[in-house]
Amino acid sequence: MANGEDDPTRGLYGISVAAELVGNGEQNIRLYERRGLVTPARSAGGTRRYSDHDLGRLRRIAELLGDGLNLAGVGRVLELEDEIGRLRAERDASDRR
Repeated sequence: MANGEDDPTRGLYGISVAAELVGNGEQNIRLYERRGLVTPARSAGGTRRYSDHDLGRLRRIAELLGDGLNLAGVGRVLELEDEIGRLRAERDASDRR
């Protein structure tokens, strides 16, 4: 991981490739970004660059929408899932000490 190639948060994919990989439209992905559900990296020129982590998040958004949640509900679920992940990481770090 020294060169960053194995970093799942490294922006690799343009929006058209990301849309194809997750089976979603570019306009939907832009909407999710405007709503703060996904925050892709940007190249020096301002081009969106989606990481593997972002692709997983986009798939999770589609799953939650498919379950009948609206975008506000999706946002809340993602916030809670992120918080759970942060708390688990803290607990694991504490357990290692």
